[in-house]
Amino acid sequence: MKYWGAGVTNKKTWSIPCFLLVFLPSLVWAGAVDDLKQFLNATKTLRAEFSQTMVGKSGGKPQQSFGVLSISRPGKLRWEIRQPYPQLMIGDGEKFWIYDQELAQVTVRKASAALGSTPAALLSGSNDLERNFSFRELADSGGLSWVEAIPRREEGGFEKLRLGFAEGLLKAMQLRDNFGQTTYLNFSAIERNPVFPPGHFVFVLPAGVDVLGE
Repeated sequence: MKYWGAGVTNKKTWSIPCFLLVFLPSLVWAGAVDDLKQFLNATKTLRAEFSQTMVGKSGGKPQQSFGVLSISRPGKLRWEIRQPYPQLMIGDGEKFWIYDQELAQVTVRKASAALGSTPAALLSGSNDLERNFSFRELADSGGLSWVEAIPRREEGGFEKLRLGFAEGLLKAMQLRDNFGQTTYLNFSAIERNPVFPPGHFVFVLPAGVDVLGE
């Protein structure tokens, strides 16, 4: 199961991070970038439920997962997959933790290395967008206004990211990685600027789990 933010996969496909960047110049449309900046400027914290579908290059049965995303800018995020296999991923601004409950295993990396210029970093980081991505505006589709982001660096492993907006909110994302896999994310029950409880972005290491990484 692939994670949008760092291309992290679990035991079914674990690999950190691919939930992301090649320099591909594209025409920058100021209007599209301004819309994205306005969304980020108005969003200091965010909570949303998500459905995620990953389709392999050769097709086959899609892999689906469902969960909750939380963001506190700058630099903090919580990605909790609740179905079908529980996983918890937390970035606290310094480290990025991935906990696979079924494997009783935690993988930890520096946040800067794990997220880099990934989609997660785009949403949870600073507003210095043009340094990490080039943008172009796409035609409206499915009732959404679309912006395409193309990474400027190679360490992330994805080709392009599309973000769909409606009524000033991020409603969908589409990510195509360098292996030809496409991940579709749809967001619902979106809350802009909620107040999170203390410790929401702090990972507490469970007893008896294996720890891999830094």
